[in-house]
Amino acid sequence: MLSKELLSHAKALKILFAEDHDDLREATVDILNTFFQEVDSAKNGEEALEIYARKGAHYYDIVLTDIKMPKLNGVALTESIYNMNPDQSVVVLSAHDESKYLLPLINLGVEQFIQKPLDYQELMSALTNIAKKIQEKAQEGPQIKRDIVHLDHECFYDKSKKLFYRDGKNVYFTKYEIMFFTLLTRDLGKIYNNETIVEYFNSLGEQIDPQNIRKLVSKLRKKIPAEFIESTYGVGYRLVPQL
Repeated sequence: MLSKELLSHAKALKILFAEDHDDLREATVDILNTFFQEVDSAKNGEEALEIYARKGAHYYDIVLTDIKMPKLNGVALTESIYNMNPDQSVVVLSAHDESKYLLPLINLGVEQFIQKPLDYQELMSALTNIAKKIQEKAQEGPQIKRDIVHLDHECFYDKSKKLFYRDGKNVYFTKYEIMFFTLLTRDLGKIYNNETIVEYFNSLGEQIDPQNIRKLVSKLRKKIPAEFIESTYGVGYRLVPQL
């Protein structure tokens, strides 16, 4: 009965599983493939974060992760994921000797923990409950989501938090760079001339000299892929996603 219930709620969902133990990862992936539309796996936290960032912050419905992993542990992975998507559903696998990690994970917002050795009935029960909640939210109608602008498979800009991410890591922007980039993301592909840019800065209580706009763009291009910002001489600037 439990397997039928999970299948009914999870058949359209996508899940990412991070686990460094090869046999456990492979066995669990085989089971997850029975119920989920798509199952991706990673052998450590670093690989999981790379996959997550490449697919996009809202691609996976559920992330299932172990705590102790090489290169990047489950706590650091979860923190990075929540930085990209605070609404992400995360399930953490924890052994008895890993209790010291639980409080940091709870503080991050993780609500679901499953003890190792892994009991697959317990796992299926937890995933069923989460899948139900996801399905219920979907049935409630359109949700207010953070305004994420994807520029390629590894880079995106969170307009509400005003943060730029590249390969899962935040790229530091100055105040003026944030203002300029936020303007460009208002309407992707639209060219903004110097006059419009100056007016936008003025509307935010800031001033920028038109001659300094080119310098601002030059500094930005050193922090992010240069091809994202296209300049047309004598016309203006626009943002060009490379998807």
